[in-house]
Formats: sequence, C-alpha cells, structure tokens
Amino acid sequence: MRVTRLHAFVAAAALAVLLASPATGETIESITTPFDVDKCVHKAGQEPEDEGEWRCVGYAGIPIVMTVGDARAYISYGARAEREPAAAQTLAALNGEGSSIEWRIVRDGSRKPRAFATIMRWSTAVPVDDPKVENGTYRGEVLVVTRLGPGGVCHVGYVDAKQNAKAVELAREIADRHARTFRCGKDKPFVLGDKGPGFSGPYRANK
Repeated sequence: MRVTRLHAFVAAAALAVLLASPATGETIESITTPFDVDKCVHKAGQEPEDEGEWRCVGYAGIPIVMTVGDARAYISYGARAEREPAAAQTLAALNGEGSSIEWRIVRDGSRKPRAFATIMRWSTAVPVDDPKVENGTYRGEVLVVTRLGPGGVCHVGYVDAKQNAKAVELAREIADRHARTFRCGKDKPFVLGDKGPGFSGPYRANK
C-alpha cells in the first residue's frame, strides 16, 4: 500500500510540474463544454446566403456568438463578441462548427480561474481534383484555436485534425504558448503539424 501511494504521489507531482509555469507557478487545465446550436437563441438572417446568428453561453457564462453566411461559420466570444475580430474570421473552405468547445483555463492561485483560449474542431469541405474522391470534395477537420479577451478575441492558430495523430496536443501547444500574448490584427496565426487535403487556412470576411 505504501509503495502504491508513493507511486501515485510521484505521478501527481510529475503532472503538476508539467502543467506549472516556472515563472508564475500557474497551472493550465481544460474544460470541455457541448456546443449545440439548437439550444441557443437564433435570429434569422436577412439575405439568401445569410443563415443568421446564434447566441449561446459557454464556460463560466462566457457569451458565444456564431453567424453563418455563404456556408461558412464565424464564431466569437465575450461581452463584445460581435465586435471582436473573430466575428469576421472563418476558414477559406466551406465549413461548419464543432459540437463541443475545449476551454483552456489558467489558475495562478491568486485569482479565480480564467479561460484564455478555446479549441474547436471545425468541419471542412475542400474541392479536390481527384476522381476517387466522392463528389470531388474532401471532408476534413481543422482545430481552430481562438484567443479570448481581454485584449481581443481572434484566431491564433490551426491544426489539421485528420492529418496529425496528436492534433489536440498541437492545438493546446498553440493556445498555451501563444494565445495570451497574441496581438489580434498584427500577428500571423500559427499552423502546426502536417497539412492534408482537408486542411483550410484562414479567411477574413468584409464585415
């Protein structure tokens, strides 16, 4: 029993070291919440290609606003969600939202936990010139890392979820290393890992 407890203690200590930041003693963790637009408040669009707006609530009551137009999703967060850069950011390929959101949360012991980034698995439909591909469209998945406020809400990076076996780990690396210092509108989003035929980079609408 004593050996088992010792092993458990060592394992827990090792995990704490991995999660802790040497500079601040902070720890980073994840909480995943479902994203079901059927449970959100929907406002219909005014144009044929405008599917409208969905207002939802995420971790710790953080507002989520999604709009869909021209078969592309735009997802933003926070009290000013519709005015943040993320409200005009999407992927170049036709795409759709994921069914859940991973929130990256920092704890430093001196204040309550704070979500600083999200990771969502978006679906993509990329045209390909390959007769073996059904309907000439490759169905892909891209993990989109979004920075949360204060200081701006915007896309920080992208990972091809189908092409990389450790795609989630790569997305977390982008979030944990770069989200809090990323400058919306100035810094270029990161792309980690391999890119396959279903990968799609960023597209910014003129909203």
